[in-house]
Amino acid sequence: MPDIIKLLPDSVANQIAAGEVIQRPASVAKELMENSVDASGKNIRIIIKDSGKTLIQVIDDGSGMSETDARLSFERHSTSKISSAKDLFAITTKGFRGEALASIAAVSMVELKTRKEGNETGTLVIINGSKVEAQEPCSCPEGSSFSVKNLFYNIPARRKFLKSDITEFRHIVNEFQKIVIAHPDIRFSLHHNNSEIYNLVPGNIRQRIIGVFGKPINQDLITLETETSLIKIKGFIGKPESARRTYGEQFFFINNRFMKHPYFHKAVTEAYQNILPAETIPIYFIFMEADPASIDINIHPTKTEIKFEDERSIWHILMASVREALGRFNIVPSLDFENEALIDIPVRTSKGIIPEPPGIEINPQYNPFEGEDRSHHKPEFIEKFERENTANWERLYSSLEKENENPVYTDKIEEEKRKFFQIKNKYIVCPVKSGLMLIDQKRAHERVLFESYMECLSSNRSISQTEMFPVSVELNPANYLVLKEIENDLKMLGFNIEFSEKNKILIKGRPAETNSSDPVEMLEILIETFKNTQTDPSSGAKEKVAVAMAEASAIPYGKVLIQSEMEDLFDSLFACKAPNYSPNGKPVINIIPLEELDKRFK
Repeated sequence: MPDIIKLLPDSVANQIAAGEVIQRPASVAKELMENSVDASGKNIRIIIKDSGKTLIQVIDDGSGMSETDARLSFERHSTSKISSAKDLFAITTKGFRGEALASIAAVSMVELKTRKEGNETGTLVIINGSKVEAQEPCSCPEGSSFSVKNLFYNIPARRKFLKSDITEFRHIVNEFQKIVIAHPDIRFSLHHNNSEIYNLVPGNIRQRIIGVFGKPINQDLITLETETSLIKIKGFIGKPESARRTYGEQFFFINNRFMKHPYFHKAVTEAYQNILPAETIPIYFIFMEADPASIDINIHPTKTEIKFEDERSIWHILMASVREALGRFNIVPSLDFENEALIDIPVRTSKGIIPEPPGIEINPQYNPFEGEDRSHHKPEFIEKFERENTANWERLYSSLEKENENPVYTDKIEEEKRKFFQIKNKYIVCPVKSGLMLIDQKRAHERVLFESYMECLSSNRSISQTEMFPVSVELNPANYLVLKEIENDLKMLGFNIEFSEKNKILIKGRPAETNSSDPVEMLEILIETFKNTQTDPSSGAKEKVAVAMAEASAIPYGKVLIQSEMEDLFDSLFACKAPNYSPNGKPVINIIPLEELDKRFK
């Protein structure tokens, strides 16, 4: 029987590696930008055509490469960042695996021009699908220029599954933001189809955040700064009023590397406990510095998931740091221990003697009412309260007597006398034949609106409410692109938005049946929800827009509903095709059976 195990050719191995590292054009832009940062570039320019499908070019004025290095850089696991296994525990650069360029060259046409400082000529390397087509001297400035053309040209199935141009470019902008915020001392520019999207000059962190997200964010930033022997924390958090109902400007960096860390995110939200509106998320730009040996960044190909040696301690430091920053700005009450008198707390001595508790002198004969005239009448409001209270008790016993006379109610009577109650202004409760029905009011309204919006998108029928005073809004480029992507669908839903230059829009009208009175807030929620909504791959963009619109327009938690509003929501919900689940697949209805209620009283 012949042997069946064989070594894969380099070209195939590189394509497999590309499947992990290069998922879309944004992955290429990220890897090339990080290489430019590692090469000490101070001016980095990114040029994109057709959302990266045609061209991704990154030009820097960094250290450049020699002829040998230029050729060797495209080999798998070739890197200048580490030389032994112990170096993995002291990584300070962006890249170190040596997979990026080999993976990119395996699925595209790459042209590299590079010249090292002090060299008279540079080097040109052309590679198509891992095959070196040319390597020769050339004239070029100091630094490097990588041009990646026709991404996935040799893997048609992979290219076919790329999203629309606006979606792919939005992902590029997201990766761009993560890198430029971490390096405010570097000049970055981003161009797409001959249009300048960003031109960020060197500055401090606050200036870079304003440059990326616009001037309005400046007034929402609170300085964060804490230094301990374990970790150093700095950056900015947002004021409570800047919090949003969806994820947006939440950034963690460790040693100037962007990271995702849900555990630390929980620490930040815990610090905001009881001061944020319901269901909202604070903005933050938090930079951490730690000993590279205390973290592990080599647990995921994209290097965004980081493992910390002592996460629990850092969690507490982070939460305390955020709480202290909020207290400094008088947003949460803080305790001033410096001006308080010292409290002498008795402790157990070495001889085991327990100090006696302090005694309190009391007079058992003291009568606090002695000598007072108690003959006056009670205040009128107390008498009124007591009369109403007595009447309520009488009604309660009267109803119990009637129940004993006729303890069994028919379903028909329950239907005729429908009663709805709210719990914590979040759940609607009503009796049903089998027990008690609980309805999540927000998810129920999302289901009702979703089916209504889907009908509008299918029939091209919508009702728009014109704004008496049109609202002008300046968006960051990523959010502007999202709105452009779904512009036609928004029109069909009732939005009237005018797009202008420099990422500005004018809101002239909005859907008539929305619950929100603030069109700007509704659009912000819509944008973030659309970006984060994961729908079935078989569903189209219209369904995703309808899901986002429903979540942005639905009744929020905490809203008090009167009886008629609860009845209308109940009737509308059960008129839906799928009332049991929200558009995101979360349960809307939960019934507590009578048997369960009976068990609780045994």
